[in-house]
Amino acid sequence: MAVPSAKAGGDVLVIDDDAILRDLVADWLLAAGYKVRKAANCQAALQAIEEHAPALIVSDMFMPGACGATAIAQLKRYAPAALLIAVSGYFKSGSGVSADEALSAGAARALAKPVRRAQLLTAVSELIGPPD
Repeated sequence: MAVPSAKAGGDVLVIDDDAILRDLVADWLLAAGYKVRKAANCQAALQAIEEHAPALIVSDMFMPGACGATAIAQLKRYAPAALLIAVSGYFKSGSGVSADEALSAGAARALAKPVRRAQLLTAVSELIGPPD
């Protein structure tokens, strides 16, 4: 079920099953002035999207449950206007979804872990602009 487009207010939804990485990315974004929500998996993310569609989703691509291109398709179905940054430690490994496959599936950017703070903040700013 797709959520109607709503003014996202520049908020970012961070999805990662690794609590440390999820909190780290959220902290970077919060320190830069963005509004941030967090989810531990795609199911929790879909619930968060139903409450309020984000402007941007930053999602790990290798998690329990839906992951990779399947996760991108599912997230885009629920939040069609949201841009998505796919993040994975497996992009360069030859296993799982590749960066090119993530982009083909609908991600606006694909960043390989370990993601650098400046790299992430540049991508976010380029995609949704500066924080409100």
